[in-house]
Amino acid sequence: MGPYFAFLNTILTSLGKNIAGIFTGRGFNVIEHFNGYHQIFLAYQADFGPAGWIFFVLMIVLAIVIVGGLAYLLILAFRKLRLKGKAASKNEEKMLDEIERLNLEIYDLRQENDKLIGLTRVGDGIDASAIAGRGKKEDTAGGPRFIRLSGIDEEYPEGMLHVKLPDDASNIDLAGICERFRNFACSQLKIYYTIDTVREFFAAMGTGKLIILEGISGTGKTSMPYSLGRFFRHSAAICPVQPNWRDRSELLGYYNDFTKRFTETSFLTAVYEATYRDDVSLIVLDEMNLARIEYYFAEFLSIMEMPNPKEWLVDVIAGHRDDDPKNIVKGKLLIPQNIWFVGTANNDDSTFTITDKVYDRAMSLFFENKGIPFEAPFTEALPLPADYLNNLYEQAKKDHPMSQDTMEKFMTLDDYVIEHFHLAFGNRIMKQLQAFIPCYIACGGTELEALDFCFKTKILKKFEVLNVGFLGDELVALDEMLTKLFGPSEFQLSRAKIQLLIKMSK
Repeated sequence: MGPYFAFLNTILTSLGKNIAGIFTGRGFNVIEHFNGYHQIFLAYQADFGPAGWIFFVLMIVLAIVIVGGLAYLLILAFRKLRLKGKAASKNEEKMLDEIERLNLEIYDLRQENDKLIGLTRVGDGIDASAIAGRGKKEDTAGGPRFIRLSGIDEEYPEGMLHVKLPDDASNIDLAGICERFRNFACSQLKIYYTIDTVREFFAAMGTGKLIILEGISGTGKTSMPYSLGRFFRHSAAICPVQPNWRDRSELLGYYNDFTKRFTETSFLTAVYEATYRDDVSLIVLDEMNLARIEYYFAEFLSIMEMPNPKEWLVDVIAGHRDDDPKNIVKGKLLIPQNIWFVGTANNDDSTFTITDKVYDRAMSLFFENKGIPFEAPFTEALPLPADYLNNLYEQAKKDHPMSQDTMEKFMTLDDYVIEHFHLAFGNRIMKQLQAFIPCYIACGGTELEALDFCFKTKILKKFEVLNVGFLGDELVALDEMLTKLFGPSEFQLSRAKIQLLIKMSK
């Protein structure tokens, strides 16, 4: 045992000196000291004896246990730190959600405050400039509360900006506009559309102010309004929709009581600038179904239902100040008739379903394939006054009304769908038909092509919510009814949709 204890004493003394060297600055060379310990072991091991070897093995096992225990404690400490980090991250997310909720409550309280101020002004006859911001002198001292809109006023010092048609297009019709745009997009932007797609879009513009472009990513949904903006020489305003949009303030902004400024959005700015122009203005709600459309766009859906365009007024802010933007009158902004709203929508798990409330108030186009390149002559842009385009639409509705024969066949089809699928067209859809079909004919298409497009997008679209697994025979019978009413060569879009539904039913 004596040689073993002498070996142990030598090892521990050397190890202590080496560890002390770390703190005194002499360092600790692992390889060098390992070789030294090996030489000490060789010098003593021959004299260990049985008991010495037993203690040596126990010492090695103990050393392994100590090192393993230290490693386990380090791993345990690291995991605890990691879990604490995750917990802190979750707490941070909860705090952010709580902050967002409180911001929404503050906004709601601000809205109620503005309403109360408006009621007080009306009831008591108090001057609005004395109410707005609770002290006009304090507010005006820091400048106007609408920074961006006041800047637009300065950009148009002479008022309305008027555009003129080029001399080579002074009497252009809807069919000519469609063909010219298609050639422009091809020759200058290398973006390719079929003539049917172009006709559908322009006819949809003559039907209503909201157009929805659906389809998978990369099929040209956003590029359509973009290229149209280039064609009209008035760039489309792209407004990306965010998933947290819950109400109209996301579109129009809100008044901040702390900064005494109105938080202006790109959407509000685009609408306001359109009041100074008479050309076509396109405002794009990109990825519009990332949030619920009927939440943040509900006010506009209702306003655009009003038959009198002079009633298309949006409440922007309560009260009035002398330095407010010129075209906001008594806190309200009139939506001009040169604006069309274009929404793009992806159909995937990250988006919300577009409800019938929205579909029934819009015209929708589905982009299924990328454009096929073709050759076109170099074509110039076409600055287009909105009044000129609207007059073409009104003239088309007079020149190409839906024929009586087609109307009777369509009503027969309506009765058939009601009886077998319990779906009705509704007065709103009939009104859209009577506007879309004449405009589509004026764009160069036919009456039955337009009716086919409407039947697919307005009626067959609703079939997707039905349990088509039990409707296979009924869908086959519907296809036969189309053949009976309109012939075997018509309604190709609707037939393709029906065949897809039949496959889904199997």
